Amino acid sequence: MMKEQDKKYLLDSIRAIKDFPKKGIIFRDITTLLNNKNAFAFLMDHLVEKYQNKELDYIVGIESRGFIFGAALSARLKLPFVPIRKPGKLPFKCIQESYSLEYGTDSIEIHTDAFNDSKNAKVLLIDDLIATGGTAIAAIRLIEKLNAKCIEACFLLELKDLDGAKELAKLTSVYSILEV
Repeated sequence: MMKEQDKKYLLDSIRAIKDFPKKGIIFRDITTLLNNKNAFAFLMDHLVEKYQNKELDYIVGIESRGFIFGAALSARLKLPFVPIRKPGKLPFKCIQESYSLEYGTDSIEIHTDAFNDSKNAKVLLIDDLIATGGTAIAAIRLIEKLNAKCIEACFLLELKDLDGAKELAKLTSVYSILEV
């Protein structure tokens, strides 16, 4: 677990923008954390320490900010990185999973050979933020359709009021570094 002063350090490195993208929303802009070499290195060191002995086979990142953390972590842990993207963005044969939004539905995709046809690959799912959990739940369904197992879902930020982590915890272990 991360100490409270370390959490405060990371949270202070993330810019909060009021009324974006619409009135009443406080947008958490992680670009300021990424632009702070010490804060980003601190975060990645924490993730390496947490996951280096988990016997993972793959790191999966959700488009687009999950790519940043996932690719950096996979390089540090010397593990393959797998992207989950919006439809039409991956060039090879894909499977797709849809999920509900406040006003409609959306979908995400993964390559059918993402885990090199291995059975029971152990996967860490990573993204910057969990809100309602719809995207992460769809990502876990994709992982499972390819006969892999999501060992844990990791998020930099959890929006506590939206209960997404609680819903996701029905499918896998959830680790949120910061809660807002």
